[in-house]
Amino acid sequence: MSYIIAEDLTKHYGSGDVAVAAVAGISFQIEEGEFIGIMGESGSGKSTLLGMMGAMNAPTSGRFVVDEIDIYTLGQEQRADFRREFLGFIFQSFHLVPYLTVIENVMLPLAVVKAGKKEKREMAEEALRQVGLKDKAHRLPSQISGGENERVAIARAIVNEPPVLLADEPTGNLDTKTSREIMELLKRFNRKGMTIVMVTHSPECAGFAQRILRVCDGLLVGDNSNVRSLDQWQRKERQKEPLPDQNQAVALGSLPTG
Repeated sequence: MSYIIAEDLTKHYGSGDVAVAAVAGISFQIEEGEFIGIMGESGSGKSTLLGMMGAMNAPTSGRFVVDEIDIYTLGQEQRADFRREFLGFIFQSFHLVPYLTVIENVMLPLAVVKAGKKEKREMAEEALRQVGLKDKAHRLPSQISGGENERVAIARAIVNEPPVLLADEPTGNLDTKTSREIMELLKRFNRKGMTIVMVTHSPECAGFAQRILRVCDGLLVGDNSNVRSLDQWQRKERQKEPLPDQNQAVALGSLPTG
């Protein structure tokens, strides 16, 4: 049995004639330890889908199952327990508390964990060590770079050692070099067995995934297990509608072939 199963997930906003289907019946399965990229244009439904996968946004219909747990049959408290024990979240805007130090930000998910203060601090220090920031544990977010802030956000997401990591545009605010460093870091966690599901606009970042789910108008329109097929999709899109200038063509980029 697959580790993650989505069965005909839908999400409607509004009702009657003005109802909008953000997700219009999506089904897929993910094996334990996979690295999945979700791609699509703005408004395609990919972030809504990720919210449902994060046990934060109940579907209008359909089922979402993780490790044989039917998530949306759980009560609110049980779902909160599930998020704490199973999931780590990485957001594009970091969402760090500016007046807390780096290590205090990383310790936030441990507030409800039954452990002593010393043990919690040791867990946070280990998470920071894994992202290469243990020496900056006592700085404020404003005293480190944007890339380092994203590393803090990753440390906070993995401090509980969750089996599943959900990332929503984790490199959206970063330059190319820093983005690659962050993606290498995520790939390292994936090699250790963590299941990762990442929403991204970036073909470069998508190249780190083992499989791409392509979403359009709330529907799953592609499921490519070989990332090279995404490069083929890009070429087809370019042929359909020529890019207006060279800079945009360069920005679109291409996937790594390794």
